[in-house]
Amino acid sequence: MIELFLEGIGLCGPGLPGWEASAAILTGAQPYEPAPSVIPPAALLPPNERRRAVQTVRIALAVGADAFAAAGLDPAATATIFASSGGDGDTIDRILTVLASETREVSPTKFHNSVHNAPAGYWSIATGAQTPSTSLCAHDDSFAAGLLEAGAQAVTAQAAIALIVYDTSYPGPLNLVRPIGAPFAVALVLSPNPTPASFARLAITLTPATTPTEAPPALEALRQTTPAARSLPLLAALAGQTPATIRLAYLDDLALALALTPARSPTTRSPPLSRMPAPCACWTACLPGTPPVSPASPAATSPSATRCAAPMAASAPPPASSSPARPPPYTAA
Repeated sequence: MIELFLEGIGLCGPGLPGWEASAAILTGAQPYEPAPSVIPPAALLPPNERRRAVQTVRIALAVGADAFAAAGLDPAATATIFASSGGDGDTIDRILTVLASETREVSPTKFHNSVHNAPAGYWSIATGAQTPSTSLCAHDDSFAAGLLEAGAQAVTAQAAIALIVYDTSYPGPLNLVRPIGAPFAVALVLSPNPTPASFARLAITLTPATTPTEAPPALEALRQTTPAARSLPLLAALAGQTPATIRLAYLDDLALALALTPARSPTTRSPPLSRMPAPCACWTACLPGTPPVSPASPAATSPSATRCAAPMAASAPPPASSSPARPPPYTAA
């Protein structure tokens, strides 16, 4: 089992204009109205690179930037996993069209956008990241493969990691043999340990193949037609703050079981770690490995400490000498 904690989410899809704006749709509280995916320009890139950025690059950078803004982490200091079921089909179509013509002169710009790690390269330019980055593809199971890879790397390195998964439609003849629905992308910032920014615990287990979990009815067609949208059942559970077990198909004979335990609404952002003057004594007392905080401790009485509305005596566990420390907030019942 791989245990991860979610720190930030980015989302872009048809009728899903960002994570916070889409939460009510994912829970069913607001009707889903299909609409073209609105992919913003790659504002993080310098002008030259921005002009060359294709749709896959723009949608990957957009959700990645949103996820890091929510997590309050530095993208330049965080490793990344990029996953797509096939990369930029539009560029491949243009290259194949040129190769089938008499000129057969492929533009260098078209070529560098055709490689599978092009979004990762643009991301490093946009953010200044020199951290490790992995680009992978597992056909329809690319989200599951990316999540498994991100978990393995985060736990091994004991450091946060970002998973960015994206797919766009194929044009022309390619679409006849590989139909992909509307453009869709999701980004998850994940940590191997809980932090003040964590809003859910995710336990990942590799299991024998089973029927995958469906998305909410209005979004099920999107889940089936766009591989990156296989993430929708997980996103729906996160939006509803609902403990759930989500099953994702993975290869022919395997599946991933995702045991989700939400802690709070992911749309309620915690202050970034780098900008927090002091942690809330109540939350700090619950983190694994942190000594219990008593009302008389410096952390509770310091004027710079961030205090919650509840009285300290009611929210903090008693001193370690009188009772054992409170278990971590994500311990399953």
